[in-house]
Amino acid sequence: MSALRNPAVRLLAARSLRTHRKAWAAVFAAVVVTSTLLGALALAIGSAGLGHARVERYAAAPVVVAGDQEISWTTDPWGSEPTTVSAGLTERVRIPSAAVDVLREVPGVRAAVPDDTFVVRESGKGTGTADGGGGAAYTGRSWEAAALAPYKLLDGREPRKAGEVVAGTGSGTGTGTGSRTGAGVRVGDTVAGRTVVGVADGPAAALYVTAQEARRLAGHPGAVDAVGILGEPGVPVDTLHARVRAALDGAGLKDTSVGQPLRALTGDGRGGAEHLAAPPARTELLQLLAAVSGTVLLIAVLVLSSLVAQALGQRGPERDLLLAVGATPRQVRAAAGREVTRVAGVAAVLGALAAVPTFLAAWSLLRARTGVVPEGLVLPTPPWLLASALVVAAVVVGLARLVVLFSTRRAGRAGKGAARRVSGLVLLVLGSAAAVTATTQGGEAAGAAAGAATVTLVSGCALLGPWIARGAMRILDGPLRRLGGAPGRLTAAGATAHSRRLGAALVPVVLVTAFALVQLTAGSTMGRAAETQARSATTADLAVSGTTAERVRKLPGVTAATDVLRSTVVLARTEAGTPRLDRLPVLGVDADGLKGTLDPGVVAGDLAGLAARGTVAVGADMADSLEARPGSTVALRLGDGTEKRLRVVAVYERSLALGEFLLPKAELAPHMTDPYPTRVLAATKDGATASGDPAVVPERVTTAGAELNGIVSAAVVTAIGALTVLSVLSTLALIGAGRRGELALLRQVGASVGQVRRMLGLEAGFLTVTGLLLGLVVAALPLTAFAWALTGGLPYLPPAQAALIAGTVVVTVAAGVFLPASVRRLRR
Repeated sequence: MSALRNPAVRLLAARSLRTHRKAWAAVFAAVVVTSTLLGALALAIGSAGLGHARVERYAAAPVVVAGDQEISWTTDPWGSEPTTVSAGLTERVRIPSAAVDVLREVPGVRAAVPDDTFVVRESGKGTGTADGGGGAAYTGRSWEAAALAPYKLLDGREPRKAGEVVAGTGSGTGTGTGSRTGAGVRVGDTVAGRTVVGVADGPAAALYVTAQEARRLAGHPGAVDAVGILGEPGVPVDTLHARVRAALDGAGLKDTSVGQPLRALTGDGRGGAEHLAAPPARTELLQLLAAVSGTVLLIAVLVLSSLVAQALGQRGPERDLLLAVGATPRQVRAAAGREVTRVAGVAAVLGALAAVPTFLAAWSLLRARTGVVPEGLVLPTPPWLLASALVVAAVVVGLARLVVLFSTRRAGRAGKGAARRVSGLVLLVLGSAAAVTATTQGGEAAGAAAGAATVTLVSGCALLGPWIARGAMRILDGPLRRLGGAPGRLTAAGATAHSRRLGAALVPVVLVTAFALVQLTAGSTMGRAAETQARSATTADLAVSGTTAERVRKLPGVTAATDVLRSTVVLARTEAGTPRLDRLPVLGVDADGLKGTLDPGVVAGDLAGLAARGTVAVGADMADSLEARPGSTVALRLGDGTEKRLRVVAVYERSLALGEFLLPKAELAPHMTDPYPTRVLAATKDGATASGDPAVVPERVTTAGAELNGIVSAAVVTAIGALTVLSVLSTLALIGAGRRGELALLRQVGASVGQVRRMLGLEAGFLTVTGLLLGLVVAALPLTAFAWALTGGLPYLPPAQAALIAGTVVVTVAAGVFLPASVRRLRR
């Protein structure tokens, strides 16, 4: 009969569970929170994995032909097998107009409708407004493409000549008269300088023009954005798709940017041709959630290991007694495993149930924040996905059982802990090495190295907890005995006798301190440095939107002006032998207008070289990474995937604010979906803004999904912070529950309630000070390396946040030490 089915094992587990139910309460609470956090993250990952771009404009087209919005790169790093990496493109990859004629000849195709989207801006708006959105902008399309949704007329007629439009019901308020039919628009109104001749049930801010006018306004003759395929009645989608695919392959058509074969999209894949930012955002969200889940899992393992080991370790005498009366080590381990399974099983199920509303609430808040999740990204939550929280619960129970195996593997044999000590020292060495590595990296690589260093150092401290506590007590032993009186001597004696217990109490304090310091300091250091650089880089007197630099230069008093275009580039490189494609934000500028408007802080070369196409300015850190200097070349893939070899004309230092690359506007604009300037920076004669204009907001680029990253990271930091605080309370409460006999003995031999409480206060102070100092040391090494690599300076944490961390630790430790030993219990 196996140990698990042994009646003695069941009896031991049941009796022990009833006897130690208060001790297991701490483990129960930690498992509930862990299961809730991991379950919610699992649901989020599942939802993001099922995510797709919303199908709106092409809802009636079973097949859509478009360019491939994903770029791939294959290389064989370090002579290994070829590896392929991919990255999404955020600018439109267009297809040749010849595809329309090919597709119209496909059997079963009723119509092949070319589709172009472009921006129609209000005319007559002058130069816009300083730092505020100039004239209104509308999405323009041809009226024939409206059939792909389909959008039908509600009133009026279709456009027949230039200057006539059909407006979507949300396109805005007109200026004319007529029969109002839509949400604020009516036939006869004037919108964007054009007469509204019809109102359709299309989306908000949509204008439809004639096919000829659409080709002119799109501005890319010989190419279209996409082609929607309308099939003959009764032709299955799969059949139509196969025929379209065969026709495209037979014609050998390639896109106009990268030269890749055209794609034939069906189902949810059609949405990617509409909402270009949605697929890359989904990929980034998945990567972010995976990284966060890994961190949460590591911290959860540390927390559960500490709590379960402490709960079992306090029963050493009981275990020894069982072994003395005939129980085998295997029976003792099986009984402990059965206990943990019962406690963790119920707690994990409760956590899984709590994970569902937690996830739904977080997802609702995320969707409610405008601009955080790209427009058109659908994050579905089918009912069957909720079962993943139960799978996570089973994993958490398995983790708890694994901890039992390690905690009871030497039942009845007292080890000296040599393996634990060696493992801890090895982790400290590895953590220090990772921190040193961070100083040689840049960007995300430095952050990843610093994060790995933190986790490794904390894990090493967890293993070395008893020895660290013993060493710290040796330093404080003398002062406690001399200055603390009887309570001080009691504290010193207890700490010396129970260094393992003290080490277990230190681990969560160090964990919460180090984790909070790293998470908060890394963000504030980066943000402060970027803001400082942005203020120094932006020297303009005016920032104007809704216009162009060409118009602004004609204004009285303006001495210089530059358009600022925002796009992305993809950089292919290898890092530690691993190929990667990084999508980076970039600015397009006018070289002639930079003086007095934008100062990147040039350290080599001359920005005047950006006047010529085929040139680029590179940030100093990136230049070092690529071994680039003025005169060398850099290979970049622009926003639509077009590969360019650009000559470096300057190297600048303010890359945290302005991004790693500055390109000529003329180089960037042809590869953008909408090449209109985001805003115009201008310098004036008197160096002052126009009357009533707000101060110029410093120019600063942000990585794609930066706001989403910030929100998710803040939420997870809060959740993990709560878990670590709970672990401090639980560990200290567990220790307190296990030492009630010790405190009762002190009372019986003559110690007063006040002396015992002062002893506990000294212990709380020791834990607080030692934990804060150790956590500071653990965090300081990777943070200093991170800050030095990215900013060349020291890490920065706002005093209010530092005080919040210290205050939280003080309150948590005090509560954990004193609550289990209340005055009522001490007086018993």
